[in-house]
Amino acid sequence: MGAKIVPQAGWTLPEWRSAYINGMQAQDAVEHVLAQLPADDNAWISRATPQQITKQLTALNARLDAAGGDLSRLPLFGVPFAAKDNIDAAGWETTAACPAFAYEPAASATVVQRMLDAGAILIGKTNLDQFATGLNGTRSPYGPVPNTFDERYVSGGSSSGSSSVVARGLVPFAFGTDTAGSGRIPAGFNNIVGLKPTKGWLSNAGVVPACRTLDCVSVFALTVDDAQLIAHLAGGFDAADPYSREPQATSPLMRARPRFCMPDQLQWFGDHESARLFSIALAQLKEAGVDVEPVDFAPFLELAELLYQGAFVAERVFAAEHLLATKAYEINPVVRGIMQGAAQYSAVDTFRAEYRRAELSRIINQTLAGFDALVVPTSPSIYSIEDMLDDPITLNSRFGTYTNFANFSDLCALSLPAGFRNDGLPFGITLLAPAWHDDKLAAFGRRWQQSRPLPLGATGRSLPALPAVAPAASADHHVRVAVVGAHLTGMPLNVQLQERNAILVERTHTAPKYRLYALANTTPPKPGLVKVDSGAAIEIELWDVPLSAFGSFVALIPAPLGIGTLETADGRSVKGFICEPWAIADATDITHFGGWRAYIASLQTAKA
Repeated sequence: MGAKIVPQAGWTLPEWRSAYINGMQAQDAVEHVLAQLPADDNAWISRATPQQITKQLTALNARLDAAGGDLSRLPLFGVPFAAKDNIDAAGWETTAACPAFAYEPAASATVVQRMLDAGAILIGKTNLDQFATGLNGTRSPYGPVPNTFDERYVSGGSSSGSSSVVARGLVPFAFGTDTAGSGRIPAGFNNIVGLKPTKGWLSNAGVVPACRTLDCVSVFALTVDDAQLIAHLAGGFDAADPYSREPQATSPLMRARPRFCMPDQLQWFGDHESARLFSIALAQLKEAGVDVEPVDFAPFLELAELLYQGAFVAERVFAAEHLLATKAYEINPVVRGIMQGAAQYSAVDTFRAEYRRAELSRIINQTLAGFDALVVPTSPSIYSIEDMLDDPITLNSRFGTYTNFANFSDLCALSLPAGFRNDGLPFGITLLAPAWHDDKLAAFGRRWQQSRPLPLGATGRSLPALPAVAPAASADHHVRVAVVGAHLTGMPLNVQLQERNAILVERTHTAPKYRLYALANTTPPKPGLVKVDSGAAIEIELWDVPLSAFGSFVALIPAPLGIGTLETADGRSVKGFICEPWAIADATDITHFGGWRAYIASLQTAKA
């Protein structure tokens, strides 16, 4: 009998998946993770009790039994994760880093429940700037969360604890929130990936609001692939959230020679190291074939200032309104001062600010038209905890220079590691694009991360070696495969591609010669693609599968599906999923949806 497999700090999701396939036991794995957690750690507000772990493992085993022991139906089987403590989890107290505000929710937030349903195990709730008000990670009665590379410096906030536990490899992913940059600043300060999705893609149901009209649940991970997978598993329309939106069926593609814009004026507040590293990042982008052009950044800066220096600050009072009126002394003095500042603004001021927000948002989106992304420093600088406590307002506001405008103007964003300063602290860049361009940013972010020889967070581990993305036909060592259904990004069987180190090359469509059917009695649900005389263009993804892994991938494909040759919209022939015609007799024709993702979204809407 071989040695027992135990998790290693800094494992990515494919590594977790592989360990379970090779016999690692969920109870052993989770107990090992909990045993490795430091005893004295400001990153956590609460950790799982033995009773909570037992309850989750019992539910997990029941799901596995219901799936007939098929791990592919539980894409996060046994994977530990953490959630910021302004996100509800049934059986856990939610504090928002304010003990006087604490309550025990009756149900989990939608994003947490979707992780549990996918097989993940919640092992802790993480520290934050109180009521998610701050970008630095020091405004908490549970103590400041130190930077993972130098404890004298801030970790970034408000999602400080979530970024810390991911950067140290304690969990492979964690949820934060992002209203003004809380899902990006901590990522940049801790050398990890921070995915701030399009507003409304990930449900805010069960999340203590900071600014409800702007809030996003964000994802921290060591790799772009992991962050994107979690976003797709957690995302989707949720009728329980009035601000939830129907996802677009497809994300636009990054052009072959990407065109980025950047600020025509850059504010560094005297930080020459950050300026130097951003110049290096720009040079690396250009070496990678990206055209980078300056644009007028004044509207972005004006919009960023509206968030705290105007009537919009009143929205931050909502969640803590009763506490502010009855026990204001229980609120962190800096946070309390920000909230009390809202009293100077009238309803007219609020509408005036909203009109200006709409004007600036229109200008920003017009500016971005024609570009694939805006690239900015994640933060212009970083400060010590001591300096932040001495000057909490001014220094914190500087962190929001390149983040505050994103949700105001309905942009998605991806914070990426970009190098290290001479003082050993990380530096990051952020890509921003219009709503629903999330996967386009992730596709480029994946290429960026694979081309940078940087460690994963603070773990010292390197990114697992993967073949480079090639826009041309597959090389001799790869087979280009078109996937159409359950293997799409974020779908239950996509993990089968990730386990084989397959690389997403592009999103496109078939030639208009196909019909798509929802097959009957398949688990997980699967579509069948059939070539016909009169059809439509169907959404597909093209993946490069290593030749050495292609056979094992094909072996997983059940009848009536198989691998054949498909024709893409631009006339290329690629290998891809096809369906035997006999199977469509009792199937449902879903061609009019244009793709499997749109069809699945329609089912979620119908259930809601």
